[in-house]
Amino acid sequence: MKTTRLVVVCIVLSLLCGGIGAWVVGSVYPNILAQSKVGDKVDPKSATKIVNLIEEERATIHVVDEVTPAVVSVIARKSRADVVKLYQDQSSPSDLVFSDPSLSEVEAKQMVDVSSGTGFFVAQDGLILTNRHVIDVPGALLFVVTNEGKELPAKLIDTDAVLDIALLRVEGTGYPVATLADSEQIRIGQTVIAIGNTLSEFRNTVTKGVVSGINRRVTAGFAVSGSEVIEKAIQTDAAINPGNSGGPLINLVGEVIGVNTAVSFDGQAVAFAIPINQVKRAIEDVKSIGHIARPWLGVHYVLVTGETATPKFAFGTKLVKGDAVADAAVSKGGPADVAGLKAGDVLIAVDGTAFAQGKALAELVTPHRAGDKIKIQYIRDGNLFDTIVTLGDAEQIQK
Repeated sequence: MKTTRLVVVCIVLSLLCGGIGAWVVGSVYPNILAQSKVGDKVDPKSATKIVNLIEEERATIHVVDEVTPAVVSVIARKSRADVVKLYQDQSSPSDLVFSDPSLSEVEAKQMVDVSSGTGFFVAQDGLILTNRHVIDVPGALLFVVTNEGKELPAKLIDTDAVLDIALLRVEGTGYPVATLADSEQIRIGQTVIAIGNTLSEFRNTVTKGVVSGINRRVTAGFAVSGSEVIEKAIQTDAAINPGNSGGPLINLVGEVIGVNTAVSFDGQAVAFAIPINQVKRAIEDVKSIGHIARPWLGVHYVLVTGETATPKFAFGTKLVKGDAVADAAVSKGGPADVAGLKAGDVLIAVDGTAFAQGKALAELVTPHRAGDKIKIQYIRDGNLFDTIVTLGDAEQIQK
């Protein structure tokens, strides 16, 4: 009797489990099931597809749940009076005819959002990584909004215009931290997830796509800070907009592979991120010495081809004066000047590595630290020379 009851219970449970499983699969993937009839054998390939889709969906949900607490919205605010003054300074007289800049004392002191983006915690003590162009608003006060909706005042620690990154800090400890991946391991076609402050309004929106390309060289334009060149950028078709700037691009293991930075408005589903490996040292610098110790060579240059002495060197960087007064070809008293470099010199190699497409002066100097000695090969008046340059600290120059 007991055995009979046990058999009945097992049959009922099997029917229930089978019914629930069929309902789940049928609800999620009806198109696949619609292709088969009752009594047909399940196609192994279709079954594998279903399993893979379910597993990927579970992985996506899991990593989003894991990473989202570390993501914050970053906001720059100014008083309404400052915003009106800025508008007046930048507008033509005809524009001002249709505006009413008069404000009451209360209205003048009201704070308004002038820029916003995304960031994420990289240390439990409140250190946050974001894009420089998100917070590059002179005189603005900075705030972050956590995943729980808590607003916190933030302090700017340092920025790096070359990488378009900024590091902020909020008071407190024990914040959830995003795990950083090795971005050298990413592959074209792998699934990625972007989390960000979409349209500067919808916090921690999740989008999904693939890595469409790597090692892209992108010129990104920003309304406040002009344009910057992003080297070795990750291209993705995950939906990203300006509000996502500074947010994490993560893999299915929940690790950050890049910092979402730019969107192409010339084509759909084309966005770019800074590889996280380029950012790691800046984070470590801030943790250890309190600022980003970016190496400084003290030159202004343009990329050239066909101007080198021999066909062996197809790429070079020619030292030329820039448009701005401060953009001397060789900064007086700087590392390059001390090493004997002059305007018109064509640099062709660093430490024996010749320049190539996507691997020129900036890419070869950036991995070094201030105080490092590097050997630079250059061409002057058709002759090949080399010199040793002791790199300076860009932070000290700015001060």
